[in-house]
Amino acid sequence: MKIAAQLYTLRDFLKTEEDIAVTLQKVKDIGYNEVQVSGLGPIGDEALKAIVDRVGLHICATHIPFADMVDHLDAVIAKHKLWDCKYVGIGGLPGEYRTSAEGYATFAKIASDVSRKLKDAGLQFVYHNHAFEFAKFDGKSGMDILFAESDASAFGFELDVHWVQAGGADPVEWIRKVNGRMQVIHLKDFVVSPNSERLFAEVGEGNMNFRAILQACDETGVEYGAVEQDNCYGRDPFECLAISARNLKALGASF
Repeated sequence: MKIAAQLYTLRDFLKTEEDIAVTLQKVKDIGYNEVQVSGLGPIGDEALKAIVDRVGLHICATHIPFADMVDHLDAVIAKHKLWDCKYVGIGGLPGEYRTSAEGYATFAKIASDVSRKLKDAGLQFVYHNHAFEFAKFDGKSGMDILFAESDASAFGFELDVHWVQAGGADPVEWIRKVNGRMQVIHLKDFVVSPNSERLFAEVGEGNMNFRAILQACDETGVEYGAVEQDNCYGRDPFECLAISARNLKALGASF
Protein backbone atom coordinates (compact mmCIF):
# COMPACT_ATOMS: atom_id res chain seq x y z
CA MET A 1 0.00 0.00 0.00
CA LYS A 2 1.25 3.46 -0.93
CA ILE A 3 0.52 6.37 1.41
CA ALA A 4 -1.20 9.43 -0.08
CA ALA A 5 -2.18 12.87 1.22
CA GLN A 6 -5.91 13.62 1.18
CA LEU A 7 -5.93 17.25 0.07
CA TYR A 8 -9.08 18.07 2.04
CA THR A 9 -6.71 18.40 5.02
CA LEU A 10 -5.15 21.40 3.25
CA ARG A 11 -8.36 22.94 1.85
CA ASP A 12 -7.63 26.37 3.35
CA PHE A 13 -4.45 26.49 1.25
CA LEU A 14 -6.06 25.46 -2.03
CA LYS A 15 -8.20 28.47 -2.88
CA THR A 16 -6.50 29.61 -6.10
CA GLU A 17 -4.40 28.02 -8.83
CA GLU A 18 -1.29 29.67 -7.37
CA ASP A 19 -2.16 28.35 -3.89
CA ILE A 20 -2.62 24.87 -5.31
CA ALA A 21 0.79 24.92 -6.98
CA VAL A 22 2.55 26.06 -3.79
CA THR A 23 0.66 23.60 -1.60
CA LEU A 24 1.30 20.60 -3.82
CA GLN A 25 5.02 21.38 -3.84
CA LYS A 26 4.96 21.40 -0.02
CA VAL A 27 3.14 18.05 -0.02
CA LYS A 28 5.85 16.62 -2.26
CA ASP A 29 8.58 18.09 -0.06
CA ILE A 30 7.07 16.40 3.01
CA GLY A 31 7.55 13.07 1.24
CA TYR A 32 4.18 12.22 -0.27
CA ASN A 33 4.09 11.03 -3.88
CA GLU A 34 0.34 10.41 -4.13
CA VAL A 35 -2.59 12.75 -3.50
CA GLN A 36 -6.34 12.44 -3.35
CA VAL A 37 -8.07 15.45 -4.92
CA SER A 38 -10.70 17.03 -2.67
CA GLY A 39 -11.39 20.52 -1.38
CA LEU A 40 -9.72 22.41 -4.22
CA GLY A 41 -10.75 25.86 -5.35
CA PRO A 42 -11.48 26.57 -9.02
CA ILE A 43 -8.84 25.19 -11.37
CA GLY A 44 -8.99 23.68 -14.84
CA ASP A 45 -8.47 19.96 -15.24
CA GLU A 46 -5.51 20.47 -17.56
CA ALA A 47 -3.97 23.08 -15.27
CA LEU A 48 -4.09 20.71 -12.30
CA LYS A 49 -2.59 17.92 -14.36
CA ALA A 50 0.25 20.23 -15.40
CA ILE A 51 0.97 21.14 -11.76
CA VAL A 52 1.05 17.56 -10.45
CA ASP A 53 3.26 16.50 -13.34
CA ARG A 54 5.65 19.38 -12.72
CA VAL A 55 5.80 18.74 -8.98
CA GLY A 56 6.12 14.97 -9.39
CA LEU A 57 2.87 13.85 -7.78
CA HIS A 58 0.22 11.36 -8.91
CA ILE A 59 -3.53 11.74 -8.34
CA CYS A 60 -4.56 8.34 -6.98
CA ALA A 61 -8.20 9.11 -6.15
CA THR A 62 -10.80 11.87 -5.94
CA HIS A 63 -13.89 12.96 -4.07
CA ILE A 64 -16.51 14.48 -6.35
CA PRO A 65 -20.23 15.20 -5.95
CA PHE A 66 -22.45 12.23 -6.68
CA ALA A 67 -24.66 14.49 -8.80
CA ASP A 68 -21.72 14.96 -11.19
CA MET A 69 -21.47 11.20 -11.62
CA VAL A 70 -25.18 10.93 -12.35
CA ASP A 71 -25.60 13.99 -14.56
CA HIS A 72 -22.17 14.51 -16.14
CA LEU A 73 -20.59 11.06 -16.22
CA ASP A 74 -18.81 11.52 -19.54
CA ALA A 75 -17.03 14.61 -18.18
CA VAL A 76 -16.15 12.77 -14.96
CA ILE A 77 -14.65 9.92 -16.97
CA ALA A 78 -12.68 12.29 -19.20
CA LYS A 79 -11.28 14.16 -16.19
CA HIS A 80 -10.11 10.99 -14.46
CA LYS A 81 -8.58 9.65 -17.68
CA LEU A 82 -6.67 12.94 -18.09
CA TRP A 83 -5.40 12.69 -14.53
CA ASP A 84 -4.49 8.98 -14.87
CA CYS A 85 -6.70 8.45 -11.82
CA LYS A 86 -8.62 5.17 -11.53
CA TYR A 87 -10.55 5.73 -8.30
CA VAL A 88 -13.63 7.96 -8.46
CA GLY A 89 -14.79 8.68 -4.93
CA ILE A 90 -17.92 10.05 -3.31
CA GLY A 91 -17.21 11.85 -0.05
CA GLY A 92 -20.51 11.09 1.65
CA LEU A 93 -24.02 9.73 1.18
CA PRO A 94 -26.43 12.40 -0.12
CA GLY A 95 -28.78 13.45 2.67
CA GLU A 96 -31.98 12.27 1.04
CA TYR A 97 -30.90 8.62 1.36
CA ARG A 98 -29.80 8.63 5.00
CA THR A 99 -33.00 8.23 7.00
CA SER A 100 -34.24 4.73 6.14
CA ALA A 101 -33.21 1.27 5.02
CA GLU A 102 -35.07 1.92 1.78
CA GLY A 103 -32.98 5.05 1.22
CA TYR A 104 -29.74 3.13 1.56
CA ALA A 105 -30.98 0.37 -0.73
CA THR A 106 -32.11 2.91 -3.34
CA PHE A 107 -28.74 4.64 -3.29
CA ALA A 108 -26.97 1.29 -3.59
CA LYS A 109 -28.95 0.55 -6.75
CA ILE A 110 -28.39 3.98 -8.35
CA ALA A 111 -24.70 4.02 -7.42
CA SER A 112 -24.27 0.49 -8.74
CA ASP A 113 -25.58 1.62 -12.13
CA VAL A 114 -23.04 4.46 -12.13
CA SER A 115 -20.31 2.11 -10.90
CA ARG A 116 -20.86 -0.31 -13.76
CA LYS A 117 -20.52 2.52 -16.28
CA LEU A 118 -17.30 3.66 -14.62
CA LYS A 119 -16.02 0.09 -14.66
CA ASP A 120 -16.74 -0.15 -18.38
CA ALA A 121 -14.52 2.93 -18.78
CA GLY A 122 -11.71 1.34 -16.78
CA LEU A 123 -12.42 3.32 -13.59
CA GLN A 124 -13.61 2.33 -10.11
CA PHE A 125 -16.32 3.90 -7.94
CA VAL A 126 -15.39 4.11 -4.24
CA TYR A 127 -17.70 5.02 -1.35
CA HIS A 128 -16.33 6.96 1.63
CA ASN A 129 -18.20 6.51 4.91
CA HIS A 130 -18.76 8.62 7.99
CA ALA A 131 -20.20 7.46 11.31
CA PHE A 132 -23.89 7.86 10.48
CA GLU A 133 -23.87 4.82 8.16
CA PHE A 134 -23.58 2.65 11.26
CA ALA A 135 -27.04 3.66 12.48
CA LYS A 136 -29.23 0.57 12.41
CA PHE A 137 -32.56 -0.02 10.69
CA ASP A 138 -34.33 -3.16 11.92
CA GLY A 139 -31.03 -4.58 13.10
CA LYS A 140 -28.97 -3.78 9.99
CA SER A 141 -26.63 -0.82 9.73
CA GLY A 142 -26.65 1.46 6.73
CA MET A 143 -23.19 0.16 5.85
CA ASP A 144 -24.46 -3.42 5.95
CA ILE A 145 -27.26 -2.42 3.55
CA LEU A 146 -24.84 -0.69 1.17
CA PHE A 147 -22.58 -3.74 1.25
CA ALA A 148 -25.37 -6.22 0.62
CA GLU A 149 -27.48 -4.25 -1.89
CA SER A 150 -24.72 -2.87 -4.13
CA ASP A 151 -23.08 -4.62 -7.08
CA ALA A 152 -20.01 -6.31 -5.61
CA SER A 153 -18.36 -6.41 -9.04
CA ALA A 154 -18.43 -2.62 -9.47
CA PHE A 155 -19.33 -0.73 -6.28
CA GLY A 156 -16.17 -0.22 -4.22
CA PHE A 157 -15.55 1.08 -0.71
CA GLU A 158 -13.13 3.63 0.72
CA LEU A 159 -13.38 3.00 4.43
CA ASP A 160 -12.50 5.87 6.74
CA VAL A 161 -11.12 4.03 9.76
CA HIS A 162 -11.75 6.95 12.14
CA TRP A 163 -15.43 7.13 11.22
CA VAL A 164 -15.84 3.34 11.30
CA GLN A 165 -14.60 3.31 14.89
CA ALA A 166 -16.60 6.43 15.77
CA GLY A 167 -19.68 4.59 14.51
CA GLY A 168 -19.04 1.81 17.01
CA ALA A 169 -17.65 -0.70 14.53
CA ASP A 170 -14.26 -2.41 14.20
CA PRO A 171 -12.08 -0.97 11.41
CA VAL A 172 -10.04 -4.15 11.03
CA GLU A 173 -13.18 -6.29 10.80
CA TRP A 174 -14.59 -4.00 8.13
CA ILE A 175 -11.34 -3.95 6.14
CA ARG A 176 -11.56 -7.73 5.98
CA LYS A 177 -15.30 -7.62 5.21
CA VAL A 178 -14.79 -5.48 2.10
CA ASN A 179 -11.81 -7.58 0.97
CA GLY A 180 -11.70 -7.42 -2.82
CA ARG A 181 -13.93 -4.33 -2.91
CA MET A 182 -11.52 -1.74 -1.48
CA GLN A 183 -8.35 -0.36 -3.04
CA VAL A 184 -8.31 3.05 -1.28
CA ILE A 185 -8.67 3.63 2.47
CA HIS A 186 -8.66 6.75 4.65
CA LEU A 187 -6.15 6.74 7.49
CA LYS A 188 -7.29 9.07 10.25
CA ASP A 189 -6.68 8.95 13.99
CA PHE A 190 -8.45 10.43 17.00
CA VAL A 191 -7.91 11.21 20.65
CA VAL A 192 -10.41 11.87 23.42
CA SER A 193 -10.30 15.02 25.54
CA PRO A 194 -10.73 14.94 29.35
CA ASN A 195 -14.41 15.81 28.86
CA SER A 196 -14.84 12.90 26.40
CA GLU A 197 -14.86 15.00 23.24
CA ARG A 198 -13.53 13.10 20.23
CA LEU A 199 -10.79 15.06 18.45
CA PHE A 200 -9.04 14.40 15.15
CA ALA A 201 -5.35 13.54 15.48
CA GLU A 202 -2.31 12.82 13.36
CA VAL A 203 -1.99 9.16 12.43
CA GLY A 204 -0.11 7.41 15.21
CA GLU A 205 -0.76 10.15 17.76
CA GLY A 206 -4.20 8.92 18.81
CA ASN A 207 -5.80 5.78 20.15
CA MET A 208 -6.44 3.73 17.02
CA ASN A 209 -4.59 0.48 16.38
CA PHE A 210 -2.78 1.39 13.18
CA ARG A 211 -0.41 -1.54 13.33
CA ALA A 212 -3.39 -3.88 13.00
CA ILE A 213 -5.08 -1.60 10.45
CA LEU A 214 -2.01 -1.54 8.19
CA GLN A 215 -1.60 -5.30 8.50
CA ALA A 216 -5.22 -5.83 7.45
CA CYS A 217 -4.71 -3.48 4.49
CA ASP A 218 -1.67 -5.48 3.39
CA GLU A 219 -3.54 -8.77 3.78
CA THR A 220 -6.45 -7.54 1.64
CA GLY A 221 -4.46 -5.80 -1.08
CA VAL A 222 -5.38 -2.17 -0.48
CA GLU A 223 -3.42 -0.02 -2.94
CA TYR A 224 -3.57 3.47 -1.39
CA GLY A 225 -3.87 4.75 2.17
CA ALA A 226 -4.89 8.41 2.14
CA VAL A 227 -3.95 10.40 5.26
CA GLU A 228 -6.66 12.86 6.29
CA GLN A 229 -7.16 15.17 9.24
CA ASP A 230 -10.47 17.04 9.14
CA ASN A 231 -9.46 19.57 11.80
CA CYS A 232 -5.96 20.53 12.96
CA TYR A 233 -7.28 22.85 15.71
CA GLY A 234 -5.11 25.79 14.76
CA ARG A 235 -1.93 23.79 14.17
CA ASP A 236 -0.12 23.87 10.83
CA PRO A 237 -1.82 21.20 8.69
CA PHE A 238 1.40 20.67 6.74
CA GLU A 239 3.14 19.76 9.99
CA CYS A 240 0.20 17.49 10.85
CA LEU A 241 0.65 15.66 7.54
CA ALA A 242 4.38 15.43 8.21
CA ILE A 243 3.81 13.91 11.67
CA SER A 244 1.43 11.34 10.17
CA ALA A 245 4.03 10.53 7.50
CA ARG A 246 6.80 10.03 10.05
CA ASN A 247 4.64 7.77 12.20
CA LEU A 248 3.49 5.71 9.23
CA LYS A 249 7.07 5.29 8.02
CA ALA A 250 7.99 4.06 11.50
CA LEU A 251 5.25 1.42 11.11
CA GLY A 252 6.78 0.31 7.81
CA ALA A 253 4.42 2.07 5.41
CA SER A 254 5.53 2.86 1.85
CA PHE A 255 5.52 6.28 0.17
